[in-house]
Amino acid sequence: MSYQIKELAATAEVQSDGASNQGNTMRNSAVLIAMIVSLLPAAGAAGGAAVPLDAAGMLEEECREQFDVLARQIAERAALSPGASTAYHPAALIADADRDPADIVLRRTAALLADLKGSSAAADWAALESRLAELAARGASVSDRDARTALYRDVCALRRTIAFANPLLDFDKVLFVKRHRGKNAHMCDQYYGFFASPGGGICVLSDPFGPSPQVRDVLEDCVMQSGRLAGRKLAGAGSFLSPSLSYDGKTIFFAYTEVVGWKNPEDRWSPGNTYHLFKVNVDGSALVQLTDGPWNEFDPIELPNGRVGFISERRGGYGRCHPRYVPLYTLHTMRADGGDIACISPHEANEWHPAVNNNGMIVYTRWDYWDRGFNQAHHPWITAPDGLDARVIQGNYGKTASARPDMEMNVRPIPRSAKYVATAAPHHGHAFGSFVVIDPSIEDDDAMAPLRRLTPDVPFPEVAEYPQFKGSRAAYGTAFALSERYYLCAYDPKGNKHGLYLLDCFGNKELLYRDASIPSISPIPLRPAPVPPVLPPTTVAEHQASTPGTEPPRAAESLAPVLLINVYNGQAPWPPETKIAALRIVQILPKTTPIHNEPRIGYGAEKGARAVLGTVPVEADGSAHFLMPTDKPVYFQALDEKGLAVQSMRSDTYVRPGQRLTCQGCHEPRHRTPAAPDVPPLASQRAASIIKPEVEGTNPFSFARLVQPVLEKNCLPCHTKNADKKPPNLVRGDFEKNPYQWYTSYISLEKYAFFFGARPNYSPRDNQYDAWTAPKTEPGKFGARASRLYLMLAAGHNDLKLTDEEWHRLALWLDANSDFFGAYENTLGQCRGEVVKASME
Repeated sequence: MSYQIKELAATAEVQSDGASNQGNTMRNSAVLIAMIVSLLPAAGAAGGAAVPLDAAGMLEEECREQFDVLARQIAERAALSPGASTAYHPAALIADADRDPADIVLRRTAALLADLKGSSAAADWAALESRLAELAARGASVSDRDARTALYRDVCALRRTIAFANPLLDFDKVLFVKRHRGKNAHMCDQYYGFFASPGGGICVLSDPFGPSPQVRDVLEDCVMQSGRLAGRKLAGAGSFLSPSLSYDGKTIFFAYTEVVGWKNPEDRWSPGNTYHLFKVNVDGSALVQLTDGPWNEFDPIELPNGRVGFISERRGGYGRCHPRYVPLYTLHTMRADGGDIACISPHEANEWHPAVNNNGMIVYTRWDYWDRGFNQAHHPWITAPDGLDARVIQGNYGKTASARPDMEMNVRPIPRSAKYVATAAPHHGHAFGSFVVIDPSIEDDDAMAPLRRLTPDVPFPEVAEYPQFKGSRAAYGTAFALSERYYLCAYDPKGNKHGLYLLDCFGNKELLYRDASIPSISPIPLRPAPVPPVLPPTTVAEHQASTPGTEPPRAAESLAPVLLINVYNGQAPWPPETKIAALRIVQILPKTTPIHNEPRIGYGAEKGARAVLGTVPVEADGSAHFLMPTDKPVYFQALDEKGLAVQSMRSDTYVRPGQRLTCQGCHEPRHRTPAAPDVPPLASQRAASIIKPEVEGTNPFSFARLVQPVLEKNCLPCHTKNADKKPPNLVRGDFEKNPYQWYTSYISLEKYAFFFGARPNYSPRDNQYDAWTAPKTEPGKFGARASRLYLMLAAGHNDLKLTDEEWHRLALWLDANSDFFGAYENTLGQCRGEVVKASME
């Protein structure tokens, strides 16, 4: 803690004691503010040393701004009260007794001091307690508005002294980035380089809690040593993103784009308009470009084994709900020199913001979008550094659209804790919002049970929460946890010019640095950090990293064993007398066409193409053991003895080369240890099953080959004969004239089928989106079992006689969301009954 600040606190105490009237008190407060202002960092632009603070006074402005914010919160306390029950600490709320900002700051400063005084910090806690008690006594005796304002200022000054005595502030430098936010406010577009605005840099704030903070642009004098940009400087040009620090505290990883501009749409994904990965020493030496190419790559992190994890578009594919080009990006890793790039997640939608937790696992945000609405799950997942065994942490099955945050972004581990801090962010916006603390040890209730609001002063964005709230919902971002109670973060009450702050769970915020011309975000203590455990390698890429110069055999990479202990061990009750005989394995195919609903795969909006790989048997005890193709996103359906789906996943899973995946159930409760079987599962006592392919027309999926022949053989003659009764028209029709190139029969069967998603309005490029639908599938209440068609036929329909295979074809179609196409390409060929394989499998 700065001795100058200590002396200022003592000076304030003496001056306050000698003040004989309100005017003296106000003058003394102003003097104190002015003196502390002189200790704040400069607000200069990126590059070079700090510029002395102008007389405008950053702290004075900050003091006024916080006063206005608190006054507004008092006026709107009713708008924020519904979130009080989920606040991390009650001191961060507006209390009923709070009359003005002075009351709030007094109360929160007392909570801060009470928490810190038991620490080992070398501070005179007694003197600080005495000073705070005097201010509290003043608060109880003065009511004049000017006197209350002066009291507020004095408490803020004392609070800063107390906050900077925190023993967790045992570092003297903070790494951060200055950057303008992306021009398009969307969770995906914010990280496209062609939407970036030039300006900013990779910066270090020195002496952030002391008397003479300085800001240094790390790249100011750096010249690129290699790659396409060799011999050039990055400082003063382009845009910077997502800095991170090596565990030894010596190397900075970051993303950068030149922002060269574009005239033609195809130029947007060019090397000069996309983010690439770089590293540089903290002292500004050895600037190296690690990746390049026509794709965006960002969020680099050092992994415990020495590799670097990051997010990349390299795998290919597009988002399904966008009326524009939105390529997908997912988890990748590489060597620290940029070599041996490997995709470790074949997930079918976007992923964001990887970090390494205290156990050596990667925690990240995943968009779970399969057979759901577009905004139903963007929440934390966890996986091993090689992509092994990706599992949800929390939030994947919200009860309603507003039951929990719309997105949880920038999920970061909390030191010495199993909890995480995250930003509750919007789907249609940047990764800013309100902070939450996630406790995975609390069983997820598909709402708020595992979450606590660290910043209850800002409602969750884009979840229709507290519509009368008038402030910005993008106030907070990029939290770095020092403990469960204390954080570095970016904050701006207006949500546009974020500065660096020290935040605590009691609602206190202390400004460390702000640049009036550009946001400052992503603060990280510049110091070595403990290296989490190195998990044993399981995949080819990880084996190479741990055993340089060797490469395991690749012959068996295409398949990996999966053991399911008991399919009946699930979260929802099964229908009575249910007996599961098999698992259906369905591959999810990445979208290869950029515009939403082009083509429209089936009835539901924004739905994806699928291919049925086949089935594997389930033993009498509910166990299954089979070989599954690696690096293919799939989902499972549990089938009864008739081949009807009883339960279905609406998330994807996958296996990696060299992996052995074991699942307890479908899906087992994560917070309850399943009972150990008396004997080993039956399926584990035999060789793994080979997937048995399904009937023709399922891989690739095709209504034209799977269903239409059944209709033409068994239904069309009668429907044609009785056309005067206007039965559903089951002819193929002139599909080339249909907006979606669907058969007339397919359109006629819509009201008899089952599918997740919004209904079509039969116009090209229609823009309707899925309304909220429950993201969990209720056993026995979907697919063929929930369709009018199957139930009607099963009850008896005229003299219709179907073979077992024909029944199976209809049921399988209904279980597979009643799709029409099985690939995004050559739709007319699919309509003609041709076998059209998906281009990305």
